[in-house]
Amino acid sequence: MIAETVWTKEMEFEGRSESGHSVVFDAGAGHVNGPSPMEAVLMALCSCTSVDVVSILKKKREPLTSLTVSATAEQSAAPPRVFTKILLTYRIGGAVSKKAAEDAVDLSKNKYCSVSKMLEKAAKIDFRIEYANDSGVDDLSK
Repeated sequence: MIAETVWTKEMEFEGRSESGHSVVFDAGAGHVNGPSPMEAVLMALCSCTSVDVVSILKKKREPLTSLTVSATAEQSAAPPRVFTKILLTYRIGGAVSKKAAEDAVDLSKNKYCSVSKMLEKAAKIDFRIEYANDSGVDDLSK
């Protein structure tokens, strides 16, 4: 795998991947033209675990209709400002069984998600699952 960044102006950089995709990173105040590199890391974590959970639930033939994964992170006060704690919230829609959802999230966190496995070397990663249903949201925190 190969990636590069090119400085474009101010505190903006264009990240380019070997597969031909590009992302603008903005480390300036307000991150007007793109995410900061650390925001991008959190987005990558959410994407990585989402891929796992959707794949696992599809293989189990669970009736998944939606999935949103959000991350809230704390960083160390002094440089390097690494993540020290991350809370992932999985909002699962459809008549997915709670057992299947919990198993999928657990497998992603502990076995399949490469981004999670890298980040857990520096940060404590916790998760909670919210189940969307016709009467609102059931919350199951882990």
